[in-house]
Amino acid sequence: MNIPSDYKNRITPHFINKLADGEIFVFGSNLGGKHGGGAARIALDKFGAIWGKGVGLQGQSYAIPTMQGGVDTIKPYVDDFIEFAKTHPEMRFLVTRIGCGIAGFTDSEIAPLFKGAIPVSNIFLPDTFWDELAR
Repeated sequence: MNIPSDYKNRITPHFINKLADGEIFVFGSNLGGKHGGGAARIALDKFGAIWGKGVGLQGQSYAIPTMQGGVDTIKPYVDDFIEFAKTHPEMRFLVTRIGCGIAGFTDSEIAPLFKGAIPVSNIFLPDTFWDELAR
């Protein structure tokens, strides 16, 4: 894939415990919005995620459901997220390794879902996703 030369400026930090104004913590959730563990719990405790809301913008976080089935069930939510990011250039979206923790997927399964994010300059991806996208 054609990775932009400046992609190293768009790598999500491995650990996020605070956000600047306009930064959004993008995390994997479940459709029920039960943010009990992993990045979802961090989003709930620190970045305004709402218990019971499993999709979309909430506070300084954005939920992408990853627990409802296979990768094919995650793709529409990633596509919606990418479109949302395109229409909100004033925000900077820090995508965590969604689906690669509690949901049990691998980087090689999830990263290709973010192919559409490559040209979107306000979407930051984990280095492991960039590595997969560059293959």
